[in-house]
Amino acid sequence: MIPDNLKPGNLYLIPSFISEAGIPGSLPSFNQEIIKGLDVFIVEELRTARRYLRSVGFSKDFESILFFELNEHTKLSEIGSYLQTVLDGRNAGLISEAGTPCVADPGAELVMLAHQNGIRVIPLTGPNSIILALMASGLNGQKFIFHGYLPIDKAERKQAIKSLEKDIQTFGRTQIFIEAPYRNVALFEALISNCSNDIKLCIACNITSTDEFIQTKTIGEWRKGKPEIHKKPAVFLLNQ
Repeated sequence: MIPDNLKPGNLYLIPSFISEAGIPGSLPSFNQEIIKGLDVFIVEELRTARRYLRSVGFSKDFESILFFELNEHTKLSEIGSYLQTVLDGRNAGLISEAGTPCVADPGAELVMLAHQNGIRVIPLTGPNSIILALMASGLNGQKFIFHGYLPIDKAERKQAIKSLEKDIQTFGRTQIFIEAPYRNVALFEALISNCSNDIKLCIACNITSTDEFIQTKTIGEWRKGKPEIHKKPAVFLLNQ
């Protein structure tokens, strides 16, 4: 319950770099000004969050900063307590490990609780590999679906790929998905083995890095040569 005379703070959703290179300009300077004014952060991993904050000019002593960790180990029952400082009138920032919070990233439960408690949620502009890949793919950007990860089991993956192709043929929607970088090659081989020749596949790899690779070809064209994507962060997109 918020006292009548106490206005809650804001919850800022703070994007971070999506490549180690962190190309200058991929984050607006406005974000840095917001970040410098905060002393409460909700982060996925403390060490990398602190490194990110220093990289964007945050100079406050970390001993004076309140950090909460929100990741796959966080219990749902704990999340509500992270917002108490915001309810008490302090602004807080939710920092993504890479890219934008809550999109293929933890944080949705926290944001929903913020809405339910009358806390203003302010998303800041920044790079998101899924949207950047779609922008650069040349595929349908009006209708698209993000699936997260496809199944690892070969039979289940084959069935999933066939379902994606059926959706493409029926609705024309761009199918977007990702994979753990060390399994990229296995996913690529599954795609070229199970998709029709005329289906288009875009592979967007190391987005915003100095060695960024984004290329769209038909499956038939991809069968002529494999891209160098092993252990590189990548987004995969399919359409016709």
